[in-house]
Amino acid sequence: MRPGGNRGWLLRLVIAFGFAQGAVSMARPAVSYRALALGADERAIGVIAGVYALLPLFAAVPLGRRTDHGRCAPLLPVGVVLIAGGCALSGLVNSLWAMALWSGVMGLGHLSFVIGSQSLVARQSAPHEQDRNFGHFTIGASLGQLIGPIAAGALIGGSDMAGTSALALVVAGAGAAVAFTSLWRIEHRDTVPKSRTAQGDRVPVLRILRARGVPAGILVSLSVLSATDILTAYLPVVGEDRGIAPSVIGLLLSLRAAATIACRLVLTPLLRLLGRTVLLTVTCLLAALLCAGIALPVPVWALAVMLAALGFCLGVGQPLSMTTVVQAAPDGARSTALALRLTGNRLGQVAAPAAAGLVAGVAGVAAPFVMLGALLLLSSGVALRSPVKAAGEPEPEPEPEPDVEVPRPGSAVGRKEDN
Repeated sequence: MRPGGNRGWLLRLVIAFGFAQGAVSMARPAVSYRALALGADERAIGVIAGVYALLPLFAAVPLGRRTDHGRCAPLLPVGVVLIAGGCALSGLVNSLWAMALWSGVMGLGHLSFVIGSQSLVARQSAPHEQDRNFGHFTIGASLGQLIGPIAAGALIGGSDMAGTSALALVVAGAGAAVAFTSLWRIEHRDTVPKSRTAQGDRVPVLRILRARGVPAGILVSLSVLSATDILTAYLPVVGEDRGIAPSVIGLLLSLRAAATIACRLVLTPLLRLLGRTVLLTVTCLLAALLCAGIALPVPVWALAVMLAALGFCLGVGQPLSMTTVVQAAPDGARSTALALRLTGNRLGQVAAPAAAGLVAGVAGVAAPFVMLGALLLLSSGVALRSPVKAAGEPEPEPEPEPDVEVPRPGSAVGRKEDN
């Protein structure tokens, strides 16, 4: 089946991604609560969270290389197995080092699933459908991010924190396993590369990173993901500082996630109206201003309006950065380029919270949002300066070459050149 044909595979992929992402979003806070119940301090929690992000860094590019020259689908069940096993075993072990290990396995599974699924969307979508299909694909992630923490909060609590957090992790593992039900016949055989030789030699990583548009896509993705992570981590701290109840903070975070889903549902008409470069630039700029605005002591209703608008703006960055990287990458290196984008995301997940903690310790709990505003402002400028031609746009006409007189044999010009 040619790319852009029957999209039943995309719906099944969104469903599978929703369960996989929901399991991870449920497990990550549960891991922290269980580690605290086992006697971990803040530094140990940071190490466990860091292993989740750092361990997959070493596997991202090799997995991308493999996917560029082979099938995408096998990475999906492997990812589900690793996510389900990492979640469940994190709830069954009773030592912090073992929890860190299984947290890393969970992160590796999530990376495998995401590389395989993003490569599948890139390969089985016609160029003019990639923005829309990546937008629909990321709805699965948004749904998982919306439901996972709510499910974890419903299960964790009471006097037996160790027991309830362990139950939440086992339930998360079972939820991840449900993703298997949507992975049947998800890859079309005629979209698989015939052989490694047909694809040519490996494209060097530096050449991929130098391709116009790839660094911009990586920076936009890193900035948007860092904003989402720090918002989730530090909004409760801001609420505590301003006397906002935890239940209200939970609703505000859910409002942000719902606005992100709404954005991705209307992404196609927005692209038709503005184009990819303008849409990325404007939404990153607005997100920068809104992040900085959260640092102001505004009333709760104004904070809700800002978070809804921020969630909508942040919903643009991830799917469009995927398309930007895919269309900018050299032929035969799309999956590797997507893996490099995910590597940037993981580095951001490690570096951004650490930097936010330092900034908050020096300048106050609202200061990390000003830092995020500066990062998103930088991304806005980079997106404007590094446009990638969207699919379906006409190629620019070449400049006419100046008329050059071709010397005839024996002419004066020819004799002059001979001298």
